[in-house]
Amino acid sequence: MNTRANKKWIVSFLIILFIPVVSNAQCAMCRAVLESEASQNAAEGINDGILYLMVFPYLLVGGLGYYIYRSYRKSKSQS
Repeated sequence: MNTRANKKWIVSFLIILFIPVVSNAQCAMCRAVLESEASQNAAEGINDGILYLMVFPYLLVGGLGYYIYRSYRKSKSQS
């Protein structure tokens, strides 16, 4: 195994190793506040808000992708 492939393998291994640590550390304060209350109404509201906010970037990227796809097909059909 050459040195370049060995470095890529080590970097890939370290990235995979640290991904769960980063994902478990997200929003610890929100989780602590939501677990401390008896009713789950606030937790459901926050989850709905997160989903609502998460939809718009996907819509924007999807719309941009569709626009690029449509422009590409239109330019290809004209030539």
